[in-house]
Amino acid sequence: MPEISVDALADWLRRFQESVAAHRDELTELDSAIGDADHGANLDRGMTAVVAALDAAPAATATDLFTRTGMALISNVGGASGPLFGTFFLRIGATLGATSGSTAAEFGTALRAGIAGVEARGKAQLGDKTMLDALAPAVEAWDSRVGTGGSMTDIARSAADAAAAGRDATAALVARKGRASYLGDRSTGHVDPGAASTALLFEALAAAVTGAAGAADSDAPAGAAPVGDAE
Repeated sequence: MPEISVDALADWLRRFQESVAAHRDELTELDSAIGDADHGANLDRGMTAVVAALDAAPAATATDLFTRTGMALISNVGGASGPLFGTFFLRIGATLGATSGSTAAEFGTALRAGIAGVEARGKAQLGDKTMLDALAPAVEAWDSRVGTGGSMTDIARSAADAAAAGRDATAALVARKGRASYLGDRSTGHVDPGAASTALLFEALAAAVTGAAGAADSDAPAGAAPVGDAE
């Protein structure tokens, strides 16, 4: 069964921070159409705090990594995105526990716990035009690819593609939660900013997994299976 290490997960968070910083203005522009015009700035500030915490003391376990990540986001991000993303990561850490690595199936279970946390915190459902509309398809794709015995890189790529498709599909939805819901039918035609940042999150995960697999492959002797994709 493919495995993902805590180091690769920490790399995921760093890549997400870089992506959020690069797309900060785009996320803010999306939010300006249907929200408070602060999603990009808020999430950038939160992920910068996450990386600073990891730079100060690298995490040895999944619980440590995601607990610090979740708390940094809740403490530093205003609006709804801090508590929602923070809860997502806290639930992942609590589910994975004090481990230095997890199988793809175990990580899928943790992602589902993260979704449950987002649903409970935001009182939203699939189709409400929120981050869940990218998050839920991504995790469905993750679990489906795990079930077919895919490599970790294939699993993560499937999830990232599904998140991107879910993000794009929010443009046709009428918002039923948050500030965007005040616009009613006028919220259609706009991509949800939370779904957009969630798609960045899974794209960063795919890049981190691919990077870990590539590094393991280059370090392994000829004929050895890469650590990230070992079945």
